[in-house]
Formats: sequence, structure tokens, C-alpha cells
Amino acid sequence: MRWTGAHLELLDQRRLPDEIVYLACHNAEEVAGAIREMVVRGAPAIGCAAAFGYALAARAGDDLERAAALLAASRPTAVNLFWAIARMRATRGDEAAQAEALAIYAEDIAANKALGAHGTALIPEGARIMTHCNAGALATAGHGTALGIVRSAHAAGKRVAVIANETRPYLQGARLTAWEMLQEGIPVTLEADVAAGHLMSHGEVDLVLVGADRIAANGDVANKIGTYTLAVLARRHGLPFYVAAPCSTFDLALADGRAIPIEERPADEVTGFRSERWAPRGVAVRNPAFDVTPAELVSAIVCERGVIERPDRARIGALLG
Repeated sequence: MRWTGAHLELLDQRRLPDEIVYLACHNAEEVAGAIREMVVRGAPAIGCAAAFGYALAARAGDDLERAAALLAASRPTAVNLFWAIARMRATRGDEAAQAEALAIYAEDIAANKALGAHGTALIPEGARIMTHCNAGALATAGHGTALGIVRSAHAAGKRVAVIANETRPYLQGARLTAWEMLQEGIPVTLEADVAAGHLMSHGEVDLVLVGADRIAANGDVANKIGTYTLAVLARRHGLPFYVAAPCSTFDLALADGRAIPIEERPADEVTGFRSERWAPRGVAVRNPAFDVTPAELVSAIVCERGVIERPDRARIGALLG
């Protein structure tokens, strides 16, 4: 994303990898629409975009409570959205709002680089890293969370390779993660989601590394639908299952993952893609965008403050205060 001071420019992720196009947002309503329609996605990136949307409202002298409500209603699961809005609501005036949005943006990049450094220690030489959805620079202000660790390990000279799940139904792995890794020159292999267990059972995966949209106080993790399946498969095959997320993704007000709201996306994301349709008209569709992985299946959570091994309420509280 690019902030000009007068408007926010968002890389339209719906059009990747075919086209690189930026969408200009001039008010909070347009930013909320861009979040809702997946122009921008990824929990940290959503938070940053919402902060700039609020700053646009402050700059225009708009009703800030209405702007905050519009932004908060855009997507329900990623807690970074509500964290950023709360910070912005504490500001007073146009200049303070812009400064706070820029601070949120800069802090996210710094957090991602810090967690990347912490996470590098978990990545063995020659690791074949399976990931799900997209938790790279596209999902954040920059550098990335799960893919930020991959980038940091690569930059440190470690030989690593990524196995990217396609991530049905919206194909964030196929369209976005594969594209990012190719841009970085990091070896990447794309696989169908349903092949994950097969590759694990044949010894072709060394660890699983994913991002998160919300982490409850006990360490339960909400992430893109299909993550829970991967965690179960990783446990079955004795593989580490790591989660990477900044501290803003923790929601300590929620005791466990049962209280995390799960967004239901439109049916047409399942029945086809873009102009192509493959399902019969009239079929009933369920399209939950996220699932919750119990903390007992998580080997460690990596954030900018360090690594929380075998996460639970006590260990999370000790690190986050």
C-alpha cells in the first residue's frame, strides 16, 4: 500500500498474478469496500489499511464514528482491524490521525522483521516449508509474517524451499504466495490442498508455517480455512506446526477460539472463480473463510517479542504481559 497524504493506493490483489494494478481510495467508505472485496487482505494489512481509511475521514472532516463503524464492519475475523481502529479513535485531529496511521504502518514492518529474525532459528538448513494462504508482504505492511520468516532465513543464507498450498477457494497460495516467492527468487512448489497429507506421508515436508488472523488468550489460532486440517496432518506425521503473527493479532479478551467470529464469504467464491463457473446453479454452499486450530496442535507461535513454545495462557501472558 502507498499513502500519498491525500489518498491511499492499494495493490489490487484480486488481479494478481496477471496484472499489477493499484486502486486509489479517497475516503473511509472506499477503504472499507476494498477490505470487504479483498483488494487488500491479510490481518496486518487490513489493520494498516483501516488506519489510513480513518485518517482520510479525519482529513476530510467526516463523521469519525461513522467511519470507524464502516471500517469495523468490513470483515469480522481479523482482530488487527479492530486494534487499529481503536488506536485511531484515540487520536484528535487530522495531523494526529495521519501520524498514527503512519506509525501503525511502520510498526508493522518492524514487527515483521523482528519476528522474522526470531523465527529464523526455528528453520533448519534445507527446510522444505509448507505454508497455507498468503502471509507475506502482500498480507502486511511489508516483509510478511510466515513468509517473513522464510525471507529472513533465506537472507541469512539458509537453503530453504516453500511448498505453497493453493488455498481453496480463493487461491491465495496459488496466486499470491507463489508469485511472491518467485519475485524473491526463493524456490517454491505449488500443490493442491488435498495433496498435503500425501507429501507429508512421503517425507517431503519438514515443517508447516502459517500466519494468523486472531489468536485467543489460550493460544487457539484462527487462520485461513484449511489450516486446522494441516495442523492435524502435521501432528499425525510428527512435523512442527508453527504460527507467525505480530502481537496485534493476539486477542487476550477471548478465553479460547470458540469465541472467535468466523466470516462466511459469498457462495460464488466456491462455485467458480472470476468468470468461470463449475458448480451447478442452485446448489447449497458453505464458505467459511477461517477455521480455528487448537493450541495443543501448535508447536510454537512466533511474534516480534520472541517465540512462545507450546503456547498456553500462562506462556502467552508471560511474554505479552
